[in-house]
Amino acid sequence: MTGTGLGGRRAVFIQEKWRSLLSELRKSWVSYLFVSPFFLLFVLFIALPTVAAIVLSFTSFNAIEPPTFVGLFNYQVLFTQDLVFWQYALPNTFLFALIVGPVGYVLSFMLAWLIAQLPDKIRAFYTLAMYAPSMTAGIAMSVVWLILFSGDRIGYLNNFLLSIGYINEPKLWTTSPEYIMKIMIVVSLWASMGVGFLAMLAGIQNVDKLLYEAGRIDGIRSRLQEIWYITIPAMKPQMLFGAVMAVVGTLKAGSISVELTGSNPSPNYAGHLMINHIDDYGFIRYEMGYASAISVVLLIIIYLSSKLCWKLFGSKGE
Repeated sequence: MTGTGLGGRRAVFIQEKWRSLLSELRKSWVSYLFVSPFFLLFVLFIALPTVAAIVLSFTSFNAIEPPTFVGLFNYQVLFTQDLVFWQYALPNTFLFALIVGPVGYVLSFMLAWLIAQLPDKIRAFYTLAMYAPSMTAGIAMSVVWLILFSGDRIGYLNNFLLSIGYINEPKLWTTSPEYIMKIMIVVSLWASMGVGFLAMLAGIQNVDKLLYEAGRIDGIRSRLQEIWYITIPAMKPQMLFGAVMAVVGTLKAGSISVELTGSNPSPNYAGHLMINHIDDYGFIRYEMGYASAISVVLLIIIYLSSKLCWKLFGSKGE
């Protein structure tokens, strides 16, 4: 009787929940209608691929035959036998992210603050000039950077260094393990003014001007003090968004080394990042299960890095 009574109460509780949910949907159907395209796209292109990657990471799958369950074998190989992952992909990814992420983040804030000080008439022009590289990075790679770092005498950098006598013969910049990571960092910083930069610019422009006046009354005497004590605390949501976008953007970067070197992996794995490692196993060797295991590890790293950003810039209750 007791079990039956509990089961009956549970069924009634579930029915009431469903009625409440349906009632809420009927009341706010217009709002849910506007949200539904984003929700569908999120499920199709983010949620389902993430779940599929987690499931496939426990299988052996070559994209032709049905997946075969292998348990933790892929993770065991990744953590104990994959020397390329531990010696190149993981260290290169962290080196790349630790330089491009923070430096690009600081540059985004500094440029956003400088542009916010400009008159309205020219502010839009400079905003577009800073944001454009992030939209046209692929075109600029072939039009600007590959010509600049071309390995013959016609390349702009080689031509300039030869003309001033700094080098005696052309350098193979994009195929040299000594230079490829440095070039990747420079190009990535150039293209790092993306949506995080726009968010910071919007945040700076929306800071209440009365806060600055109150700060001057309270003793703030310099622009640096205004930035530290007023601007940054007043735009924490935008700072958080910019930090998360910087982390995600740098950790999922990988195409840049392929575009610069023309190969995957790059020479001596000097520019080999985790994304390149995933592409290598997933789309060259067709070991989809193992590639999925690497992608799950990358997902965990991105999640932990994002949590760190929340700790630094998030507020209680967010």
